[in-house]
This record gives sequence, structure tokens and C-alpha cells, in this order.
Amino acid sequence: MSTLKIREIQQQDNQQVKKVIRDVLIEMGVPKEGTAYEDKALEDMTAEYNAERKAYFVIEEDSKIIGCCGIGPLPGFETEICELQKMYFLPEARGRGLGAQMMETCLKFAKNQNYKKCYIETLPYMKDACKLYKKTGFKELEKPLGSTGHYNCTVWMIKDL
Repeated sequence: MSTLKIREIQQQDNQQVKKVIRDVLIEMGVPKEGTAYEDKALEDMTAEYNAERKAYFVIEEDSKIIGCCGIGPLPGFETEICELQKMYFLPEARGRGLGAQMMETCLKFAKNQNYKKCYIETLPYMKDACKLYKKTGFKELEKPLGSTGHYNCTVWMIKDL
């Protein structure tokens, strides 16, 4: 029987998380520029999320990170709007309801931090992700919010918390 848990990132998770994110982006054919692939934060996610009103969660199964996602303030809208950041799952994590569990964990954290809305950027061909966001109550926007630097992400969504 496998052991599965969602928990906050720890220092020893950094390399596994970076690998999960980059492996999924490569699998999906995502451009390396203008996306999370080139984010400097990937070098030390623990340090990146060790700040007020930020958290990064991992899904660990049998000592292996199989999924991850974070919440942080949206640049330019820091007090009111958070951003669901770097949500990625390896193939073995998909189709098991783990995305919904991770969303619940992240959105609960966001509400506890008194954010009013949650924003996300993604790509149109990440269809399963888009379906999950819509199912969770995210609505599409016509243009991006904030300044994330992810200019290749062309689907923008927001949800009231």
C-alpha cells in the first residue's frame, strides 16, 4: 500500500520539484522561454516560498514527489489577488483526483491569507488543467493580470475566494 500526502515543500524537495516541473513542461511541448521553465525560482523553491502570504505544496507518494503547486501574491495586485503558481503533476499522479485535492489545499491557504481572488495563467493545450480550473470555479479573462513574465501563457483565469 502506498503512502500519499500533501505537505509544504522542504529543502530536500527542491531538485525533485524542479525536475517534476520541467519534465511536465517538456512532455506538454511548452516553450522554454516565457513560461515557468526558465523561472529562477526553480533553483530554490523552498527559499522562494519562505515568505509572507506564500506557500508551496507537494504531493509525495512513497518518498517521491509526483505533483506540486503554490500560492503567492500576484505582482501588481499583492493585497487582493493571489496567483496559483507552478501546478504540475507527473503522469502517475493524473486522473486520481489529486489535482482537486491540491486545489483545495492551495485555495484554503489563500483564503486564510485574506486574498479576495485567485488568478492563474496556463496554456490552451493543457486541457486537463483548464478543465480542473473551470470545475473549481475559475472564469476566463480576456487579458492577463499582473506582471508574471509568462508571456507565452495565453489562458488567464480568475476565481473569487
